[in-house]
Amino acid sequence: MATSIVNKILSSNAGFAALALRVPVGIIFAAHGAQKLFGWFGGYGLEGTGGWMDSIGLSPGIVMAFLAGAAEFFGGIALVLGLLTRPAALALSIAMLVAIVAVHLPNGMFMSNNGYEFGLALLAASVSLLFSGAGKASIDNLLAKRFN
Repeated sequence: MATSIVNKILSSNAGFAALALRVPVGIIFAAHGAQKLFGWFGGYGLEGTGGWMDSIGLSPGIVMAFLAGAAEFFGGIALVLGLLTRPAALALSIAMLVAIVAVHLPNGMFMSNNGYEFGLALLAASVSLLFSGAGKASIDNLLAKRFN
């Protein structure tokens, strides 16, 4: 039973195409998570991001900042490596849904107005990886072979 669940999480018929999606999207997510968690790349860190999240009604802000930052940072690294891609993509999809609804939706679609187009693109990529899995060039693929 447990082996069957692990195989479903790790297996993928996506070939090498998933690699072209995983790596750039994973880098983007990891960088955004690093902004939230560590203040890297011009970010505000946990305290600054947490204060902003409190101000828009996502409370407790520091907890929400940690959850979003951890999902993005560790989920992004997982995508780059192709390690537990489906669970990472699920967490990232949820993070993007929250970002779109709580922050960007009222601003319309376009990024020039802080709209949701970038979040929507990242949501689409995350959902695609959730369905396809990591593909052949991944740690998931190596692990799936061990569990078969």
